[in-house]
Amino acid sequence: MRILLYIGIISMGAMVGYKELVSEKVFSKMGTIQYMCLLFLLFVMGIKIGINENVLLSFHKLGFTAIVISFFAISFSILGVKLISKYIIEEKKVK
Repeated sequence: MRILLYIGIISMGAMVGYKELVSEKVFSKMGTIQYMCLLFLLFVMGIKIGINENVLLSFHKLGFTAIVISFFAISFSILGVKLISKYIIEEKKVK
């Protein structure tokens, strides 16, 4: 059920962007806003990991593979957002 919430929020954001309801001042700072939100998300995820004793106790079992998977998931998420944002911004400039 949460997936519908996520899709709804993304759809609302897309509509706000499509209808150009965001001021130029906010739009120019969009990269910084995204970066700060990402840092906040990572911070909250760290808190959840720190609170969960099961994760901390089994951390050595998770090992290198979990760290590598996490690193690549985060890296490609950031790369994907940057590429898509760049594509959308360039496409918008062409119009």
